[in-house]
Amino acid sequence: MLSEHDLRSALERIGVVAPVRFDEVTRSTQDTALELARAGAPEWTLVAAGHQTAGRGRLGRAWVDEPGRALLFSVVLRPALPPEGGGLLTLLAGSAMAQACRQVAGVDARCRWPNDLVLDAGKIGGIIAESRVADARFEWVVLGVGVNLGAAPGGVSGAAAAGDAAPATLLEGFLRAFAARYEPAHPAFAGAVVAAYRGVCATLGARVRATTSSGAAVEGEAIDVDLDGGLVVRTEGGLEIVRFGEVEHLRG
Repeated sequence: MLSEHDLRSALERIGVVAPVRFDEVTRSTQDTALELARAGAPEWTLVAAGHQTAGRGRLGRAWVDEPGRALLFSVVLRPALPPEGGGLLTLLAGSAMAQACRQVAGVDARCRWPNDLVLDAGKIGGIIAESRVADARFEWVVLGVGVNLGAAPGGVSGAAAAGDAAPATLLEGFLRAFAARYEPAHPAFAGAVVAAYRGVCATLGARVRATTSSGAAVEGEAIDVDLDGGLVVRTEGGLEIVRFGEVEHLRG
């Protein structure tokens, strides 16, 4: 089980001092972190929990965890980054957690675009990002991360787990990997993030069907991720860029 001491220690090891909060049980770390962000919490404010009763994923989905058998946290960011580049933060979080899972849990975790963490065909975790934009800049971004540990939650189709890693050690591994590339104002930021993500992206090379936010259907081979984090799909009619929506991996 994590503690506030673990959260402070993990931040200190990346050279950061920021507020932390740990709840044994909470509705959602994301909800708590959003409240703190709106109230002016500084960058790197870190919220974690042992169990969520109403965890959330992308597109309004629920996130279910086994009490005490998941790493569940949200972090407040205030990036100097154009809003159109916000997707890079999700990719950075994905590659950072995949790296941490490999180093700490010894499993070949990979990313399924845009926000899933997978092991073989099973989903071991996910990432959610919520933000407020004003005057064409981010006021804040809250990244939420959940990773199953030990065993997948019962009754959740397609779920898997990352192994028996200690939550505190996995959190520290994530923060180290994330902070190493988190330089949103640097001109090389996008290139560095995308290069790292390409190396762990299970979607690249797969045949996919994507339903975009506008409802349009795109089908073809996922061949790249562009510098804004969009998925490049080669279709019969040419290249299409998927910025947001559902992506299904097809067989064959």
